[in-house]
Amino acid sequence: MTPAVMTILDAIDAPAIWRPWFRNPATWAPWRAFLAVLFALPLDEGALALFRQCTGHETPPLNGSNEAWLICGRRAGKSFILALIAVFLAVFRDWRPHLSPGETGTIKIIACDRRQARVIHRYCRALLTRVPVLAALVERDDADGIELSNGIVIEIQTASFRSVRGYTVIAALCDEIAFWRTDDAANPDTEILAALRPAMATIPGAMFLAASSPYARRGELYQAHRRYFGKDDAPALVWQAATRTMNPTVPQSVIDEETERDPSKAAAEYGAQFRTDVETFIAREVIDAAIVPDRHELPPQSGVFYFGFVDPSGGSSDSMTLAIAHRDKDSRAILDAVRERRPPFSPEAVVAEFAELLKTYRIHSVVGDRYAGEWPRERFREHGVTYETSDHPKSAIYQEALAPLNSGKVDLLDHPRLAAQICSLERRTARGGKDSIDHAPGGHDDLANAALGALVLTAGPAGIVISNQMLENLAAAGWGAASRADPYRTTPFGLGNWF
Repeated sequence: MTPAVMTILDAIDAPAIWRPWFRNPATWAPWRAFLAVLFALPLDEGALALFRQCTGHETPPLNGSNEAWLICGRRAGKSFILALIAVFLAVFRDWRPHLSPGETGTIKIIACDRRQARVIHRYCRALLTRVPVLAALVERDDADGIELSNGIVIEIQTASFRSVRGYTVIAALCDEIAFWRTDDAANPDTEILAALRPAMATIPGAMFLAASSPYARRGELYQAHRRYFGKDDAPALVWQAATRTMNPTVPQSVIDEETERDPSKAAAEYGAQFRTDVETFIAREVIDAAIVPDRHELPPQSGVFYFGFVDPSGGSSDSMTLAIAHRDKDSRAILDAVRERRPPFSPEAVVAEFAELLKTYRIHSVVGDRYAGEWPRERFREHGVTYETSDHPKSAIYQEALAPLNSGKVDLLDHPRLAAQICSLERRTARGGKDSIDHAPGGHDDLANAALGALVLTAGPAGIVISNQMLENLAAAGWGAASRADPYRTTPFGLGNWF
């Protein structure tokens, strides 16, 4: 048998190729069934029954499928199967008739982060280099991918729509697509797929495969499930299976323990069910309507009272952010300025920079969370700014910001990362029925926290346009240090206790 006609199951069964990875055939039977459906190979009765259970269809696609969506629980083996398919397509398919002289065919394996990308890279490397007949094909193997002598490159990358342009893609394998997050777009999965499909358009038989445990009822994975699962004549295959359906070696006791701890989370992570307790907090259309196009910052104005909110960070993992806002004479909350310093950075240097900006807006008292105890107070105090801690968590701030945003009473700056973070906020319902709002797993909300915090602060009477004389009177009275003017105690978050 020559490599040109070898099927993926033949390669799995061949002792000289991948049989050492599949020593216990019974535990791999579910994945063999999936691969048989994907590549239009014969199915036995057990495999056919599993196909019907996992797809909602009666009859497998006659010619296999060039587009498939794997919705499987954690530890089901998805990442290894993606690597297996990538190497099979790179080695046992002849793509030369579809490539111009000198053109490279790329198999893109796209993961949600670098750690996950490295996992798949290691699988691909092992499936190639530990098989002597395949190892001879490897010409380059580095952190970015593996180049073969047949003109095919297996390239591993993190989720970015910019990184897929300019390639001829013979296969795109997307890992954990439900958890892709960037700070550059509110729906990165949509943009990445939109960039991928043209790169595959000129290659007959090019394959798209997305695999993930499910999360919230949104995004491309959920939309594919809605469009294709159990639908007759669907152009794509959707395979939905619990962890133990695909990998019976995972102990049931582990799943039972996780279910006892958090039933909704376990149903998604091990039962492959989309979560009903996680929803989008605010619609993209609302944020788009609040953004003032091409407004990136507003300079300080005399007669305006400004508020500042800071989200501190130690400089190694999260960003440190600052936002400044005011309320105009029409009672609109206006975002004036935002700053973000991404790690790594010197926290002391950033505090000095932020304090200087605050002073240009005549702000001598800034609000922030309880990060790191006394550290923010001490550092800001050294630069003449009082740091007051918010008595309310960011979830409460986000909730308070929702009504003005929905009612069109907020002006946001034209800042893509800020917009993306606000749009990515999620509302989660805990077991006791209490809602909380936070960023998605793997996401960030440092800018959102600072910006919405500053905007919420403007809700009190102090946010109106006032005279220079009143500003001078407030300063003379010790505003921001000792003074606690009664009118500001009536604001939603008790702002009188903050300034």
